[in-house]
Amino acid sequence: MKEVKLLTPDRDPMGAAMADYLARGHASRLRVFSSQFDEDEIPVKELFRTYSQMPLLERIALDRAEGRILDVGAGSGCHTLALQAAGKEVEAIDISPLAVEVMRQRGVKQVRQADLFDDRFCGAYDTILMLMNGSGIIGRLENMPLFFRRIKSLLHPDGAVWMDSSDLRYLFEEEDGSFVIDLAGDYYGEVDFRMQYKEVKGEPFDWLYVDFQTLFCYAAENGFRAELVKEGKHYDYLARLTRTGL
Repeated sequence: MKEVKLLTPDRDPMGAAMADYLARGHASRLRVFSSQFDEDEIPVKELFRTYSQMPLLERIALDRAEGRILDVGAGSGCHTLALQAAGKEVEAIDISPLAVEVMRQRGVKQVRQADLFDDRFCGAYDTILMLMNGSGIIGRLENMPLFFRRIKSLLHPDGAVWMDSSDLRYLFEEEDGSFVIDLAGDYYGEVDFRMQYKEVKGEPFDWLYVDFQTLFCYAAENGFRAELVKEGKHYDYLARLTRTGL
């Protein structure tokens, strides 16, 4: 069972960074730590990108989103605002209370703090968007069956989920083009992260990068069809998930 978790402002580094950027037009370093990788940072400015600044995969998903739309993990609301500007009906959710407030200040009409995996969150949607490595919130492969049960409960029978992700196998590529992956270990796309913004430290969390073939197999096992819509330039891709039965 995946833990349902909503953040609080004192444990919300990404939300704090976005709030700073909205208020001041700039932000300090949003630091990212992982037991698997060196320290990195997220450029906060990119979280506020406009439609024209978005990668092609995201623009395709936004263009094809229709009906009543749910934007999961909406962050600063950049996708939601683009959909609103296009005259589409969209609701945004995020586990970050500061992100929710940022979205409200930016003009997002329907927004609430919620976790997709919380059974108390309910609704009926024609399109569910999970963008900016949207598969990440699934956390681990073992949560895949729960994920598909949740979206099945939220998605109209003829609706679609648009999700992007990345295949991290490039991290294991040898000079001769072969890949060396420990098949006996954890799935190579399961990553742990922790963020920090100034003095605000977040709790560690699991994040899932899933290759398309693995996504395809889990979808088939759980009553969904996964379609590879578009591949990006660096092992990233956009997938469309639809139900195969009631």
